[in-house]
Amino acid sequence: MSGSFDFDQEINRDGTSSTKYDGRYSMFGRSDIIPAWVADMDFSAPPAVTQALIQRAAHPIYGYTMFPEGLYEALIVWIKRRYHWDIQRDWIVMCPGVVPSINAAIVALTQPGDGVIVQPPVYFPFFSAVTQANRNLIYNPLRIENQQYNRYIIDFDHLEQCAKDASFLLLCSPHNPVGRVWSPEELKRLLGIAEKYNLIVFSDEIHADLIYANNQHYPLAMLSNDAAKIITAVAPSKTFNIPGLNLSALIIPDKPTRNAVKSVFSNLHINPANPFSIVAFEAAYREGEEWLEALLAYLQDTRDAVQKILYDHLPEVRVTPIEGTYLMWLDFRAWSMTDAQLKHFFVHQVGIGMSPGILFGTEGSGFMRLNIAAPRRAVNELLKRLLCFNKSESRVKC
Repeated sequence: MSGSFDFDQEINRDGTSSTKYDGRYSMFGRSDIIPAWVADMDFSAPPAVTQALIQRAAHPIYGYTMFPEGLYEALIVWIKRRYHWDIQRDWIVMCPGVVPSINAAIVALTQPGDGVIVQPPVYFPFFSAVTQANRNLIYNPLRIENQQYNRYIIDFDHLEQCAKDASFLLLCSPHNPVGRVWSPEELKRLLGIAEKYNLIVFSDEIHADLIYANNQHYPLAMLSNDAAKIITAVAPSKTFNIPGLNLSALIIPDKPTRNAVKSVFSNLHINPANPFSIVAFEAAYREGEEWLEALLAYLQDTRDAVQKILYDHLPEVRVTPIEGTYLMWLDFRAWSMTDAQLKHFFVHQVGIGMSPGILFGTEGSGFMRLNIAAPRRAVNELLKRLLCFNKSESRVKC
């Protein structure tokens, strides 16, 4: 329990068409594993969001819907209060999710054959957004700075070489899956390279609100001397556990850039306005802050407990110290298993369904991504199963 919000409450999600739960068999070949893969949380959404949805559902007509000014106002106030960034109403473009926004921006602002930089290991839809648009993937892999703790940094010298052949950069900030919250110094150095080589930067900041103590998120565009070439993606989906409602926003200060992205959605007749996603979006940003602060305290306790248990009992498994997100990046390379063997072992011998690191690029080989956004009992059960592994006998002891 964190304040008046009970994050220890266990909610049965089976039979709700949940990708995370009802999709276990199609993903892992078993339905009886602990699911720790899809990046949604096993916590109730903020009460204000549920109440807003119930109130809207009580009106029995669900027709075509516009975006109310109150929605824009809620987002503007949220960003100003939490990040001290003043954005204008006209900069905001409502979108049907961050991934469609990435695809639309690449189509709108680059040409076939143009180079697009990605920084693996990274959220895997980044790759397909580039290749499906017939653009050229340019890899600028993150570099492990501290081999003991697997702390990742940007390889800026290599990034500058990549920038010579690129027109677009996809930035994940905070980073999924390695959990880095980029410092102002890192972001300013990246901006310097982008400005020098005239790169458009799409900054995916969907996890911006999920930051742990002693870290702070800085919107990339806020640090830029010229934000004309910066596109910022935000959403309440990860923050407030409403990803199934599929509503996000792009913040694009430059009008021609903004119009180019909007035209892609318009040409495809894509209208993201949905009466339920709209009220949830506004209610979350207006009334969800107390819930979020309680959530962050709960998640930080979980993160710290998982790290300590693994450090103490499985020291050969390196745990990347995540600064943000609820996704832990675990290094199992010391076990000398192939990626297929790792996945099979966890699914069929341990009964845990994590995201294989190889999904995030070849740099993720030997890693697994663990979702810890669940009631503590479920996380403890997962850890118990993991600690039962007997490495010398390659089997589970209990």
